[in-house]
Amino acid sequence: MTQNLTYRDSGVDIDAGNALVENIKPLAAATQGKGALGTLGGFGALFELPLDRYRNPLLVSGTDGVGTKLRFAIEHDELDGLGIDLVAMCVNDIAVTGAEVLFFLDYYATSSLDVDSATRVIRGIAEGCKLADCSLSGGETAEMPGLYKPGDFDLAGFAVGIVEKDAVIDGSAIRAGDAIVGLASDGVHSNGFSLINRIRDDLAIENKRVPEDITKGLLKPTRIYTRSVLAATASLDIKGIAHITGGGLPENVPRILPAHLAASIDTTQWQRSPEFQWIQTTGNVSPAEMYRVFNCGIGMVMVVDQQDVNALLTLLNERDETARHIGDIVAHPENEADTARVVLHHLDAF
Repeated sequence: MTQNLTYRDSGVDIDAGNALVENIKPLAAATQGKGALGTLGGFGALFELPLDRYRNPLLVSGTDGVGTKLRFAIEHDELDGLGIDLVAMCVNDIAVTGAEVLFFLDYYATSSLDVDSATRVIRGIAEGCKLADCSLSGGETAEMPGLYKPGDFDLAGFAVGIVEKDAVIDGSAIRAGDAIVGLASDGVHSNGFSLINRIRDDLAIENKRVPEDITKGLLKPTRIYTRSVLAATASLDIKGIAHITGGGLPENVPRILPAHLAASIDTTQWQRSPEFQWIQTTGNVSPAEMYRVFNCGIGMVMVVDQQDVNALLTLLNERDETARHIGDIVAHPENEADTARVVLHHLDAF
């Protein structure tokens, strides 16, 4: 072998990586909050904990990705909202504990770095951090030729928050008779896209396409609820919060319920965006399966005492949420563990 090989010959472009760092420095800088220290490009991200505001704080961490929504977005060249999706999937999980999100880090992996595409994605991450009131403290960009197909990339996110130990919301205070308030989603968010992609592929075999308005709806970024959640927990006694992601209401609501309780939910109490009806009809998906896979219009659930329902609804709706009283907590015999912990009424109305 007489040729002098370079890293670029193997498919990794160091110069492109450096160019990306320069592109995203101002994006990250625009998200820096009070506790953020240092600058982008160091070996580790520094953050000063706001101990002046906490007596006995706990750190809360979370990690997630965007899943196969990436495939749908890449094929439609709609990359700008993916960063918001990534941040939302992480920070919404943290917010359910009542935690304030402090900082966020991302991981972007691809076959060969396209600086423009990566910048579009990370610009969305920065926007998501602004919406969540947290700092984009750092991240990693990895070129891995041979592992990803040309044009493909993957995303992962990592978030850290802080909450007072005696203020952690874990569902243990929930009692029978409490009310369930649902916050509307902005569509399907970032779950269920393996099924959506399957429906799209089946249509392609018949030389059909997903309608343009449905495509646009499917690509809406995941809603970030952190500001609304923190406003609610600061003003009212919120007993439990669930982020409705993969598994829908039947799988996520039980995660916050004591063993002897269940949720009774009236599915006629909120509106579903047209994408859900399209998925159900085009894919011939049963209503029960729809609720097991998708959020079906409810992106976050809060549990409060009945006397606080109206105050919570007013607070949330004043903060541009669409909130509804969608059900109540009921008794669940502990010796009937196999019975449903979430009872969805009027499924035939989907």
